[in-house]
Amino acid sequence: MSTETFSPRYRDLDAWNPDEILGALLDSQFCAVAAVSAALNPLERAAVAIAQRLRKGGRIVYVGAGTSGRIAVQDGAELPPTFDWPRDRVVFIVAGGMNALTQSVEGAEDDREAAICAIEDEGIGPEDSVIGLAASGATPFTVAALQAARQRGALTVGIANNEDSPLLNAADYPILLDTGPEVVAGSTRLKAGTAQKIALNLISTVVMIQLGRVYDGMMVDMVAANDKLRRRSERMLHRLTEAPLETIQAALDAANGKVKLARVLLEGLGVSEARALLDVHNGHLRPALAAIANRRTAL
Repeated sequence: MSTETFSPRYRDLDAWNPDEILGALLDSQFCAVAAVSAALNPLERAAVAIAQRLRKGGRIVYVGAGTSGRIAVQDGAELPPTFDWPRDRVVFIVAGGMNALTQSVEGAEDDREAAICAIEDEGIGPEDSVIGLAASGATPFTVAALQAARQRGALTVGIANNEDSPLLNAADYPILLDTGPEVVAGSTRLKAGTAQKIALNLISTVVMIQLGRVYDGMMVDMVAANDKLRRRSERMLHRLTEAPLETIQAALDAANGKVKLARVLLEGLGVSEARALLDVHNGHLRPALAAIANRRTAL
């Protein structure tokens, strides 16, 4: 496995000056970006396929062990606050359970039966999309979870940093992030982990954009859960409409803090009518606003 390979370039790493070590570590991060760039086509195919399943009411499921599990949870945990994605439609299956996010659970990544049971317990099925991450591509827990999910009809995406690995072979949509040897041999929390995080950022954001949860480059489905986010909501609506602050605040109050709904209310619609219009357009703000404009043109 290339991620476990020792690179002669870093043979005397511990004798280097700190600035030299930092330079080597930073250079390796650019390798992570290059590895993701080389995988844009499979990333696109996976994102499009996931969005299609989610439109049918499915869930997005993250699977991983160790560092990969932590990276997976970090990505999925941001979906509800950033895009108002329903919390019951994002699932985490982590080797050793959620306690493994903060401490090592010895042997958990080798437990294939626990992975299979977790897939069954979560009722993973044909509408769901399961993303498994493992730098090695051979982690028994993650491979078994993906295999079990695929047998149950779920869409499966495998993200690994070693080619022709079991995880990639088990996935409907294999994504190789070929990052090569680490500066510290085998420490895949470094560039392999960076590449995984970038890949997940790309997949989940593209999926949410396809589902209408971004408009004009803004998080119009964001949950304004605190004062900072409330101010951000106001700024977004001001940018989109240039309406007075008092009018924007009143629309946000009527919309229960939901930016997208407030934007439609600012067109003069009532709450029920605005909700119905967004529902007709599957939550996509752009066609909803176009429908209002067309209606006015026709009058």
